[in-house]
Amino acid sequence: MNIRLKKLDLLILRSFMGPFIVTFFIVLFTFTMQFFWLYMDELIGKGFGIFVTIKLMVYMSTTLVPIALPLGILLAAIMTFGGLGENFELVAIKSSGISLYRFMRPLTIFIAIISLSAFFFNNYVIPVTNLKAYSLLYDMRNQKPAMNIREGVFYNEIDNFSIRVGKKGKDGQTIKDIVIYDHSSGRGNDKIVLAKDGKMYPSKDKRSLIFELNDGWRYEEDNTEQKHAQTRMYFGKWYKVFDLSKFTFTRTKEDLFKGNNEMMNVGQLNRNIDSFTQRNQKSHEDIARYLTPYFSIFQKMPKDSLLAKRLTADKGKVYNYKKSFFSNVPDSMKSKMALTIENNVRNMERLVNIVAVESKIRDTSMNQFQIAWHKKFTLSFACMLLFLIGAPLGAIIRKGGLGMPVVIAIGFFIIYFIISSTGEKLAQQAAVAPWYGMWLATAILLPIAFVIMAAARNDSNIFNKEWYIRMWSFISKLFKKDKTEMINNK
Repeated sequence: MNIRLKKLDLLILRSFMGPFIVTFFIVLFTFTMQFFWLYMDELIGKGFGIFVTIKLMVYMSTTLVPIALPLGILLAAIMTFGGLGENFELVAIKSSGISLYRFMRPLTIFIAIISLSAFFFNNYVIPVTNLKAYSLLYDMRNQKPAMNIREGVFYNEIDNFSIRVGKKGKDGQTIKDIVIYDHSSGRGNDKIVLAKDGKMYPSKDKRSLIFELNDGWRYEEDNTEQKHAQTRMYFGKWYKVFDLSKFTFTRTKEDLFKGNNEMMNVGQLNRNIDSFTQRNQKSHEDIARYLTPYFSIFQKMPKDSLLAKRLTADKGKVYNYKKSFFSNVPDSMKSKMALTIENNVRNMERLVNIVAVESKIRDTSMNQFQIAWHKKFTLSFACMLLFLIGAPLGAIIRKGGLGMPVVIAIGFFIIYFIISSTGEKLAQQAAVAPWYGMWLATAILLPIAFVIMAAARNDSNIFNKEWYIRMWSFISKLFKKDKTEMINNK
């Protein structure tokens, strides 16, 4: 009996591994291509080499693993159990006295291991790849387009210059009918170069573009001090060097991106959350420290001063004044005192607003860090959740392949994604607590998973096409029977 069960466990694991690997990499490739379609307009035409492009693709595909993994598991689970049901293997297993839960046990253990591994991957690998991916993407998006001087079109990508080439030779270097406008002085087109022909080629270090011009004229205008003088110079050969250092691909230091919550693991997120919490607790101390100078009663004073003696002597006493303090002030001092009070109140209001704004900024940042902290766990738990939905669904559907299983899997994943995204948005807007928003999808779908598992155990026909066909035939016969009786009664 034990040998038969071990073979059964091996059967279900082998049946699952093939669809899981295929669907996971298909989903990961789809999400990666979706990313490139999103940023294609900003990356094309900037002269990036194949190595940089592949590097970005590898980094981004790694960051998308936590999203692709749950969908891959859901698809593979539905396809595996649907295929076993379609081939009546599930019926044979149940008829031998083995329950569905026992049949799911090896895969449940396997998915639990994947979920645990996904957490460590999400905690230690994803922050590093996020740092490298988004820093590289930032540099690529801010890179200037590659040099592309076309015939008959003014090229303005080089700062302070506008260049037009009438014709270009097949070698890409020979040029004719050249016009160069120089705006470097800041006074418009006060320098113009015209040439009949020449060559353009990059320097050896690729940091400069050299124009070797022949048989041309240089025009320069001097508009300073109202001279309005123009100088015209003929040249047989003249070299113009353009700086291309801004067109070279440079990398920004990755340390500038390390403060983002997506580049941190659980330990780093905890430290940042604790620092924000402690800083918020000290906000009331900041207010007291800012406002104390405006209240003389709170200021330190010599013990032998008259005010200190009166305050000590009158401690605990309550006085009822018939007139306000302001009415006792001499008329000559009232204007000055009112102005002083108004200025002090405005200063105190400004200081309190500063503390309030700083506290609000810290609350927003802490909210983002708490969302990132919960996301480390929810994405891993989603693997187990979607497996618990997909496996019994496949047993109910009893269809393998890429037809009905794919449709249902995508439908459930869209539901999960919408609920999860909605909860995250609500948490980001501080409409709900971070833990509530991030675990909302799990709280809604987990009971549904248990209901589907119970339905699969009882051989429910809710997703069985033949069951709906039989029900439709039965209802149609009832309507036909009632219609026949009505005609006979007439």
